[in-house]
Amino acid sequence: MRLAMAALLLGLTLGVTGEKEDDSCVYEALPDSDAVLCKGLEVFYPELENVGCMIIPDCNDYRKKITHWPHPIVRFPKAVEDATYILMMVDPDTPSRSSPTTRFWRHWLVTNIKGFNLKKGKIEGKELSDYQPPSPPSQSGFHRYQFFVFLQEGKAISLLRQENKTRGSWKMERFLNRFHLNEPETSTQFMTQNYQDSPNFHVPGEGSSEPRDRTKQR
Repeated sequence: MRLAMAALLLGLTLGVTGEKEDDSCVYEALPDSDAVLCKGLEVFYPELENVGCMIIPDCNDYRKKITHWPHPIVRFPKAVEDATYILMMVDPDTPSRSSPTTRFWRHWLVTNIKGFNLKKGKIEGKELSDYQPPSPPSQSGFHRYQFFVFLQEGKAISLLRQENKTRGSWKMERFLNRFHLNEPETSTQFMTQNYQDSPNFHVPGEGSSEPRDRTKQR
């Protein structure tokens, strides 16, 4: 009788306090071929922490949320405090990675960022292109979103009138050559796809709209 009662109490305790871990939210690193760009730059979005060198998880509507979130916190821990930097974010896979006919899409371009701010993840400077969230078209596969930080070295940086007319088909290499910007000081990238292409996507009215899985702690 005592053993039966102990077993019952243990079962009730586990039922109240125990919680089965849901492993369906997988945090996947980029493949080695894409990880070569991951060189110490940190990019933080709400709920996701540092997304550098990872694929945005297919859970909790993250691939939808990232299309609406404000600009991420970008931090370069090794930034020189009295130096000045340029930050750019681009998508090289427009309209798709298999046929990037409008490469590069310019998502964000900020100049005159002080090193002591960049070191803390505070992006304050001259915004030549305001932040545009990742919005890969449906049925276009995974897109890479690349972040580069260059040393400005006192140069005044600007976009040409033609460059300001559109964000797509940006000749990034020409821009870099024009201002003698060589190797980036640091870089990283992440990948995501249109949330409607996800196998977990539900059309409203077809089943529950609640997320099916929970974030797995990393």
